[in-house]
Parts: sequence; C-alpha cells; structure tokens
Amino acid sequence: MLAKLSWRNIWRNKRRSILTLFAIVFATMVSVAMRGFQKGTYAVNIKYAARLFSGYLQIQKNGFQENPSLRKSFYVTNSLKKILNSTPELLGYAPRITGNGLISFKNSSQGAFIIGVSPKDEKNTSTFMKRIKEGKFFKSKNSYDIVVGFKLLKNLKAKIGDTVVVLAQGFDGSMGNLKFKIIGTARFGNPQLDGMAVFMGRDAADELLAMYGRVTMIAINLKSLNDIPDAKEYLAQNLPDKSLKVLDWSEVMPDMKQSIELDNIGGILDLAILIIIVAFGILNTVLMSVTERFKEFGISLSIGMPNEKLVLIVLIETGFLALLGILIGDILAYGVNYYFMVNPIHFGAEMKKLYEIYGFLPVMQSTLKFSIFFNSSLIILIASVIAAIYPAYKVYKLEPLKGIRYT
Repeated sequence: MLAKLSWRNIWRNKRRSILTLFAIVFATMVSVAMRGFQKGTYAVNIKYAARLFSGYLQIQKNGFQENPSLRKSFYVTNSLKKILNSTPELLGYAPRITGNGLISFKNSSQGAFIIGVSPKDEKNTSTFMKRIKEGKFFKSKNSYDIVVGFKLLKNLKAKIGDTVVVLAQGFDGSMGNLKFKIIGTARFGNPQLDGMAVFMGRDAADELLAMYGRVTMIAINLKSLNDIPDAKEYLAQNLPDKSLKVLDWSEVMPDMKQSIELDNIGGILDLAILIIIVAFGILNTVLMSVTERFKEFGISLSIGMPNEKLVLIVLIETGFLALLGILIGDILAYGVNYYFMVNPIHFGAEMKKLYEIYGFLPVMQSTLKFSIFFNSSLIILIASVIAAIYPAYKVYKLEPLKGIRYT
C-alpha cells in the first residue's frame, strides 16, 4: 500500500517530478559515459604501451627495476621456459638484454640505451618492430645490423647505411666495442627510446656486453589486461629461481601509472561536482513536495498514522524517482558507450602530435565494463537517498496540529 501511495504521490506534480527525473537521467548518463571514456581510453593506452615494448608482465632479477645493472641478470633455463610455456593466457615471451653504452659516428658520440632482442621472439610479444620510420628491422638475433631511434640518428648526424661503433662496459667489467651498420630508424613516441634506443640482435648484445647467455629481463604478452593478476600470481608461485621477480605494467611503467591516476582523480572530482548539483536538485524537489503536503500529513497523523510511515513514504518516493532515472540513464549511457567503443574518436593534426610526444595513442575509446555502470548508479542512488534525509527528518518531527495549521 505504501509503495502504491508513494508512486501516486510522485505524479501529483508531473512537471516537477519529470524535471527531477531528467536531472537524474542526465547525471547517470553523463557519469557512466565519462567513466566509460576514461576507463576505455586508459585500457587502450595501457595495451598500446605494453604491446609496444614493456609487455603486460616482466620477469627481472630482484632490484633490477630500481637499479638496473648487468650484474642483476639471469639465465633462461629449461625449467623457466617450461613454466612460461604453461602460463595460462600467454601469447608470447621475449628474453632481452638491456644496458647502457656509447654510440659513435665520426666525431659525434651519443649515450645509447642498448636493447638486444630476437625478432622471432618479439613477433608474438611486442610491436616495436612495426614502428620503423625509415629503412627496415633486422631479421635475426645474430645480426650485426642495428635500428636506432630517429632522434638519435639525427643527433649523430648519420644516415641509414652508415657504420657506427657501440662501446659498453660488459658484465665482467671489461670494455667492449663492436661495429654495426644502421639499417633503420624507429619512432616510438617515447623520448627515451626515440633519443637513445639502439636495437641489435641478442647474440650481438651478448658479445658486446659479455653476458655469456644471460638476459636482464623477459617481456611477457598476454591475451588481455584482465589476465594480468592470475598470470602474475601463477608465475610468482612457480618461478624456479626465487631471486627473480614478476612485475606488471604499472610497476615497469610507473610514470604512465601516475599519469592515469592523476587524470582519474580529475575525472572523479568532475563527477562529484555533477552529483552534488543533482543531489541539491533532488533535495529541493523532495522538500517542496513534503512542505506542500504538511496539511495532509498533519491530518494523517491526527487519525493515527505514525510519523515513521510518513517518513517511509517520502523515502520510497525518492527511491522510485532515483531508480527510474538511473535505469533510463544507464540504458542511454549503454548506447553512448557502445557507439564510441565501436567507433573510437581519433585525434588529428596538433592534438595527435601532442599525444604522441607523451607516448599516448591519439584515441578516445569507451568501454562497457559492468563495474562502471554499477558504481556510478550506486553513487547516484546513495546521493538521492542522502538528499531525502532532511525532508524526511522534517516529516519525522512534524506534529499533527502544526501540520494541519501549516500554510
């Protein structure tokens, strides 16, 4: 009976109820759509960055991430390969050798970030071999050809086809140097890689750095971001060498994680302001609805209806409005999010260049993750109930005689 009475009370003033309903619908749709854009765009950029070079997961020696050193290297043993190959949802993995050195051409020298890779392993693990700007990528891990960042080539004042010398201190402390031919340049949208990266075959890096078969990391590619927790836990529990550590993308790329967190906080603050504004609108509507009915509430109290039931009616009315508005808003938001998930927004011209400078894809894409709909809807429902507390309190304190005499 109370639910039926509450539903009828909502539509006694249709204009006011419809305006409030529109406010809730708008708040729900905007909050879900905004969060969908944020979460979807984050996911796209994380996938892009992880697939470009770092991998979803990395296996490193303890302490290597904080203080990279060739001393913190390890062997890829058969038992380690067996564990990697048995990892659920794994698409590929690539052992790498990384180190610092110096690259020289004629009278010009530049600092170099040496990366020894096997193109065969990288094919299922990363996409950096597709980022060639000019020339081509070498095809074998025992090649003595190299690919460098396009900015590094420019700073060296060299060109494709030139022979350069790479110098570096090896694992055993000795200084090594080898001649390489530049066969290509790459553009990654990452200042460090564009300005310092020197990609060479893993065998050549092994010789240059005197690694004797060791590697400094293993990059791991998975089917999706959702597979990271399970795969990380599986590897951490089963690694044969307990001095090894499994890191996910957020630990390997802390700068990117911080950028996402900062943007996420900004988005949450924007939504909080929107929800507060809507909550005040609901408060105003419910308060006006309650004060207009003080006389009938007073009569109801005088014939024996308890204040608690009147309070319950007010809360049920607010709940009906909120739930109806949230339902409609979620349906509309689903349509918006689905459209922009299938048809992402691609930036062009200056915006595209700006995004690429900071290593992000110039794309905005939405997502249909259930948690976005659930969390946004729950927050708006809670805000609506909170907005109804003061009007409900007024009803709870109402006395029969004061209600009857209220004008």
